[in-house]
Amino acid sequence: MSLYDRLFGNAASYKDTKNTLKWIPLTTENQLEEIKNSSKNKSVVIFKHSTSCGISNMVIKRFEKLFTIEHQSIEVYYLDLLRFRSLSNEISRIFDVVHESPQILVINKEVLVFDASHYDILEINLSRFL
Repeated sequence: MSLYDRLFGNAASYKDTKNTLKWIPLTTENQLEEIKNSSKNKSVVIFKHSTSCGISNMVIKRFEKLFTIEHQSIEVYYLDLLRFRSLSNEISRIFDVVHESPQILVINKEVLVFDASHYDILEINLSRFL
């Protein structure tokens, strides 16, 4: 394991979390329609993450710790920006939000109801989106 991985972790560690957060990989545009449909009944989160960014790596680790059993009903999609930049651009277009990284988007009733980037992500009150 490299020093970088020990300090910031690596992308694989986010898919197998040991807490209540279950990441859903966001890899296709078809999933954006699924997200909109799911959001009719509950909040859906998209976490846009750059695996090469130290800030993004720190924020995603801390974001995972915000999740409790209470938040398990929230679907959380993980978008690897380095692999799926065009998908990030489509998200920006559909939900009318400026691209940032790291970035969190909360979709409810098919519209963007909250977004934050960088360390502001950690200020989110997940309970308000239940």
